[in-house]
Amino acid sequence: MDLYEHQARELFAAHGIVVPRAEVTDSPDRAREIARGLGGRVVVKAQVRTGGRGKAGGVRLAADPVAAERAAREILGMDIKGHTVATVMLAEPVDVDREFYVSYVLDRSAGRFLAIASAEGGTEIEEVAAERPEAVVRVPVDPAEGVTSAVAARIAAAAGLPAQSVDVLVRLWEVLVREDALLVEVNPLVRTTRGRIVALDGKVTLDDNARFRHPRPDGERAASADPLEARAAAKGLHYVRLDGEVGVIGNGAGLVMSTLDAVAGCGARPADFLDIGGGASARVMADALSVVLSDPAVTSVLVNVFGGITACDAVADGIVRALEEVRLTTPLVVRLDGNNAARGRAVLAARAHPLVEQATTMDGAARRAARLATAASTAASTAG
Repeated sequence: MDLYEHQARELFAAHGIVVPRAEVTDSPDRAREIARGLGGRVVVKAQVRTGGRGKAGGVRLAADPVAAERAAREILGMDIKGHTVATVMLAEPVDVDREFYVSYVLDRSAGRFLAIASAEGGTEIEEVAAERPEAVVRVPVDPAEGVTSAVAARIAAAAGLPAQSVDVLVRLWEVLVREDALLVEVNPLVRTTRGRIVALDGKVTLDDNARFRHPRPDGERAASADPLEARAAAKGLHYVRLDGEVGVIGNGAGLVMSTLDAVAGCGARPADFLDIGGGASARVMADALSVVLSDPAVTSVLVNVFGGITACDAVADGIVRALEEVRLTTPLVVRLDGNNAARGRAVLAARAHPLVEQATTMDGAARRAARLATAASTAASTAG
């Protein structure tokens, strides 16, 4: 489960990491009162579980309480990558000297964690890594050893982070381990003009499998649920929304994870994880495609199914049914293999939808979906 920024910051503070004073509200009038209590000048930030808030106008500096109220009124209700802003966080501003990036993420393929750090924070780390990969360091972390002060010092030195960040790196690892997180990220981690190391933003993904160790009120879980994830859960689908552009649907968690890796290996970003399971019906397939196509960030969709209990012709029937219920405006790449694969391919060929094409291998399907997504993004940029 992804946390909102204010929830991530609460975890950071509980583990001794310095964060600016802040408060959350869903009321513009209350935003004015909060700003007054924080000294007048505040940063107003949309609370949505996705990136790109600043570029979308969801992060604004307000010079006084009246400006804070106005900013909150404009941000609340805003749509950011398909997420409607229901709350805003008002935080005291910080005088920044330098910005950095740090994170710990589970590296499933290697069976360990990975520390990712850069002396250039405050921007999309993907952009920095693409333009100047040498500016982003990746340090494997042995789960048995963890991040000791010595390990943290090596990470900081490799990334060019200040010595004061070592303690923060150790504490962030404590957040990861003690809260059963899969991802802990701070961007930016800043050094203030007074020399303090402060976490200005935070992103945390918790492992739902460890939820029994960290009970939270059901209301909190419901309030933090992504609308599409809630819609998918209501239909019995295993769906997790990601920050990419290629929608991914498959049968079986292992196959879906492999498909995500294949898409990423082709230079694109998966928009979701959606497992239709081992015995999915045509109705389930139709529901899955409907959910994925409802994400406005999706510019291509990849369906990767290996027929076993789930016969490929049933999957094909589900796709055809979904095309009758949902207006397809993004290209759909389908790879069917296994039980009744030939029959499933024939069903799709007979439907002959202009935006549906088939591929024979997973890698080939991933390459095609990635190219279609890139082409759509390029076309959108040119049109803009």
